[in-house]
Amino acid sequence: MWKLLRGRSREAESFKEQGNAYYAKKDYNEAYNYYTKAIDMCPKNASYYGNRAATLMMLGRFREALGDAQQSVRLDDSFVRGHLREGKCHLSLGNAMAACRSFQRALELDHKNAQAQQEFKNANAVIEYEKIAETDFEKRDFRKVVFCMDRALEFAPACHRFKILKAECLAMLGRYPEAQSVASDILRMDSTNADALYVRGLCLYYEDCIEKAVQFFVQALRMAPDHEKACVACRNAKALKAKKEDGNKAFKEGNYKLAYELYTEALGIDPNNIKTNAKLYCNRGTVNSKLRKLDDAIEDCTNAVKLDDTYIKAYLRRAQCYMDTEQYEEAVRDYEKVYQTEKTKEHKQLLKNAQLELKKSKRKDYYKILGVDKNASEDEIKKAYRKRALMHHPDRHSGASAEVQKEEEKKFKEVGEAFTILSDPKKKTRYDSGQDLDEEGMNMGGESVGTAWDKSGSCGMLEFFLETLQRESLCNQPVTNQRSDCEVHIDEYL
Repeated sequence: MWKLLRGRSREAESFKEQGNAYYAKKDYNEAYNYYTKAIDMCPKNASYYGNRAATLMMLGRFREALGDAQQSVRLDDSFVRGHLREGKCHLSLGNAMAACRSFQRALELDHKNAQAQQEFKNANAVIEYEKIAETDFEKRDFRKVVFCMDRALEFAPACHRFKILKAECLAMLGRYPEAQSVASDILRMDSTNADALYVRGLCLYYEDCIEKAVQFFVQALRMAPDHEKACVACRNAKALKAKKEDGNKAFKEGNYKLAYELYTEALGIDPNNIKTNAKLYCNRGTVNSKLRKLDDAIEDCTNAVKLDDTYIKAYLRRAQCYMDTEQYEEAVRDYEKVYQTEKTKEHKQLLKNAQLELKKSKRKDYYKILGVDKNASEDEIKKAYRKRALMHHPDRHSGASAEVQKEEEKKFKEVGEAFTILSDPKKKTRYDSGQDLDEEGMNMGGESVGTAWDKSGSCGMLEFFLETLQRESLCNQPVTNQRSDCEVHIDEYL
């Protein structure tokens, strides 16, 4: 019997030596096989378990390695390397407190052991990173949490918990590809990991792929029915989808008030869902524009681009609202942003239109001077001219201060200037199209009412004005072919 045991021991030692040789060559799979043979031959030898634990660690199989390391110190509590490997496995898996206990035991056995001293410091650093991350997560300082988890994962590369927390924070920061990559890596190793399924769904949810997101949340809840975060996210996703669809339906049916209410309710469901909320703000902005609440529409579109500065539709909607409210500089700015992003013919034309309106807005607004709409008829323009000319005629302000008289004279001249342009079909067309009327020898900024006189010798405009004055009892004399005192008096102001 003794000879048999000695023979098995020698054979086990031979397997160990072969395992060591393969380990030295970094052929860890073969080393694992030979250490396993050694253990099978001599299952009570602590060093064999220790060696196989080291091999498994090199293969990244830390959970299996932990089992071997623990077995090695159960067989021999004085086995320092066994305690070190147990601590290293605990630390790699993210259990820093257990790692500290293992390293402390190693230091009790060998207080000068440099590796144990360093690993003990590393374990305590991980504990500190965990505490900071927990506090910062509550503060919603997700960037700092990601930083702490990156540092912790340098010592705990196999910790799924740290990876999941990092991935969740990356999702909250809008760094979806990175978050999905982390979650997918975990799912490749463990397809039933509820936390990874939750993060995968969270990324899809925040990218406005709500239906797919719900599928992952449901799958996570199948794996872990009490998963609180997956439960809340699933409920929010379903509610958000329903409200948004109801709002879209109301809008299509022309029920803008109901659509506004539904989009507003949807915006209150989850403030963290940036992309979906950006679309909801833009949709509500469209509703406000339909209700002619243009300032509210602009505010909604502004909120949309604050959440998603690449959201072309929101820029286009806001630009149109700026055009409708004659805020042309703002409209040009938005259309420039759009055209820089998507250089289409349509966007180029929209930009040109806005630039034209901006140019036109910097000239005198003759329609505004006469107090008429841009679509006013010839008759409406004449009536407006009569009214404004009489309103600002110097005779009506002869008793006013010099400053007032000067201002009214200026307005009187502008009224004549406006009528000169808007009563002439050709000039009006050029003015409306934004063309520079200086090309026809007309100064748009300083033209006086004197240009209104018929240069061919007729006094059509004067007769028209005198007729107006007579109707308003400002001229008590009938209009004659001779120039009256009133005509002469008018000339002094022309």
